[in-house]
Amino acid sequence: MNPESILIRPVVTEKASRLATMGQYVFEVATHATKIEVAMAVATLFKVKVASVRTMNYDGKRKVRHQRVIRRAAFKRAIVTLVKGQQLDVTAGAA
Repeated sequence: MNPESILIRPVVTEKASRLATMGQYVFEVATHATKIEVAMAVATLFKVKVASVRTMNYDGKRKVRHQRVIRRAAFKRAIVTLVKGQQLDVTAGAA
């Protein structure tokens, strides 16, 4: 599978910034991606060694719009831990 289609975007939040100081980076990934595919995608795109990957599945929230119940899209996040001493800049290219 194409690594660009697995990694959707980096997650930039306060918690993700705190994790980045410890060598852990958070990405939103494709819902069908496995931990092994995420690790290989990060390793090939950023040229780093991945120590571990943890994934979290989020269900879409139910919302009411004009008396209709709609559902936001479900998504998946991955916390990627790099080998000690390695780092990457996920904010490169951001405006």
